[in-house]
Amino acid sequence: MKILVLNCGSSSIKFQLINMTDQSLLAEGIVERIGEKTALYTYKSDVFTKKKHEMVIENHEKGIKLILENLMDKENGVIANVEEISAVGHRLVHAGEYYSDAVQINDDVMDKLKICSALAPLHNPANIMGVEAVKSAMPSTAQCGVFDTAFHQTMPAKAYLYPLPLEFYEKDKIRRYGFHGTSHKYVSMKAAEYLKKDLKELKIISCHLGNGASITAIKYGKSIDTSMGLTPLEGLMMGTRCGDIDPAIIIHFVKQMGYSIDEVNNIINKKSGMLGLSQISNDMREIENAIKDHNDQKAIQALDVYAYKIKKYIGSYTAAMNGVDVIVFTGGVGENMSLLRDMVLSDMEFFGIKLDKEKNKIFNSEIVNLTATDSKVTILKVPTNEELMIAEETVELLETGVRG
Repeated sequence: MKILVLNCGSSSIKFQLINMTDQSLLAEGIVERIGEKTALYTYKSDVFTKKKHEMVIENHEKGIKLILENLMDKENGVIANVEEISAVGHRLVHAGEYYSDAVQINDDVMDKLKICSALAPLHNPANIMGVEAVKSAMPSTAQCGVFDTAFHQTMPAKAYLYPLPLEFYEKDKIRRYGFHGTSHKYVSMKAAEYLKKDLKELKIISCHLGNGASITAIKYGKSIDTSMGLTPLEGLMMGTRCGDIDPAIIIHFVKQMGYSIDEVNNIINKKSGMLGLSQISNDMREIENAIKDHNDQKAIQALDVYAYKIKKYIGSYTAAMNGVDVIVFTGGVGENMSLLRDMVLSDMEFFGIKLDKEKNKIFNSEIVNLTATDSKVTILKVPTNEELMIAEETVELLETGVRG
């Protein structure tokens, strides 16, 4: 069984074709800058690689068509025809309170996606375009959706309610939803599997750290709290997002400093975080190089703030779960930046958390146990694989029917 996994953004389509018989990756790539004067297309398989090829791709439908043409190319493709694709699994962002699991996409699901577009105006419309593009190109192929928010639907009201007048939740569904759910679910399952323990017996804090970043408290297999909120802006400081700040700062920007709402939105989403504090980059590799090569003080200060925010969330989620058994680091930054892991987990002996500094230097693509011999808490680096998780849930849907 072959599953095509798609992650459709407003101007991009990431894809992977996975053979679920052995979970092997047949092909992957990305279409970027859709709708712009010059789009970029990258395609990679074992037999052929096309890197950063420039072309014009007017819309998502053209992008999907290009991907399928390459997958079925007679000389360099990996499938003979589109019928070899059993289903398409989509990474979908916001399901509000409608879905707590993966679903097979139908008209009702599409209606719910449109309703939730007000909660995710940058993401849901792009997801909808991707589904419609696939329907046009592959009308008889099943499509399934795995929502970023679904895993966090197990949070109790005390975790998801904001202390605003209750009618804003009851009428407008203003609440904490959380994101990166597919990643948090995947790495928690892999951690339990690696430790040969039942996930339902573990208290796990999962740190998904990339350009976007979030932390989730997973108690006995269920998300009970997570750092992102109504939108992915809340929580940790990120690559370009500010994360938690005093909300009155927004009012001050508008009323006292004369910024428009759009200008403020641009500042807090695209000009803040590591980029804003370091004044260098949102790319952690550049930040780390600036620290190691030049002892750049702004980069050092920015990383110190970033690590401190993560440390505080780990502490608060340890309290929320009355303890922690496993701390997981994942995502591009979480998996690859040993310096950050060291900074986050230093001076946490009170919680029984001790990092093995030599193991922490190990760099590979496998699960690595970073736990010191006298640590009461297990520390793991677990590579995430959201695409495989989406493919697995898509296969389960095909075998068991619609869930939601």
